[in-house]
Amino acid sequence: MSAPPSLLMVNAFIGTANFKKLYQELGYAVVAEWSERKAISLVRKTPPAVIVADFYHQTDFRDRLSNLESLLATAQSAPATRILVFYEAAHQAALDKVGARLRIDAALTLPVQEDRLRATLQAWLEKAPVST
Repeated sequence: MSAPPSLLMVNAFIGTANFKKLYQELGYAVVAEWSERKAISLVRKTPPAVIVADFYHQTDFRDRLSNLESLLATAQSAPATRILVFYEAAHQAALDKVGARLRIDAALTLPVQEDRLRATLQAWLEKAPVST
């Protein structure tokens, strides 16, 4: 029997948390983390099938454009891990700059349309490698 694919929710805000039941209904084993540092540690130890995270940009960040760059950089070494971010439309320019340097497989604007989220995650499930 194969283990369900894991989905790591990185909850910087509340955007990702609202969909935990949806993730589980699709068949993902969900792990929630509020700390980006702990999420990075989890990705290094056991890369999940999917990372879902809230993306935000603040102009007062001194050395980065967003809250996710360290996590995204870590996830680059796990090419089988799909990365989905939720973002405010006002942060599109910052997301584009980050996405030009670091892999982001999909991005959905807030408020997230559940049907688009479901379709994205379902497609990834259908293409996921089988684990035993």
